[in-house]
Amino acid sequence: MDSTWQRIVDNLIGRVSGPMHFRLYLQPAMALLQGIRDGVKDYREGRPPYFWSIFTNRGHREELLKSGVKSVARVLAFAVVMDAIYQYIELRTFYPGEAVIVAFILGFIPYLFIRGPVNRLLKWWNSRQPRGRQGEYKVSR
Repeated sequence: MDSTWQRIVDNLIGRVSGPMHFRLYLQPAMALLQGIRDGVKDYREGRPPYFWSIFTNRGHREELLKSGVKSVARVLAFAVVMDAIYQYIELRTFYPGEAVIVAFILGFIPYLFIRGPVNRLLKWWNSRQPRGRQGEYKVSR
């Protein structure tokens, strides 16, 4: 078991400087764009911040997680495919668990951490506008 974990850690570290390292920037950027889009959508629909709601809204936790995964499904699938290509080029084999770990780190975590702050930022921005000028700067709901 220790050798398996050592292999996983070594392979994950090898991805930083190995071929196709551009995906270490591309995949989080795609996840961030998706998170920004969904954060704006949450604001327009009057939903609470995403990440915080996962912990505080027990009744809808599963639904929230499913909607998050559904929103970034393409990003996650792209991350798995890119990692599979990397593994074929560099390792000449495919470790599905490692591909899922990489997809989660590069795809879902950035999405998770940007969606709620975008919602909060828009609420804050629109709350500070003067009463007569709110419509000029407000993101339409």
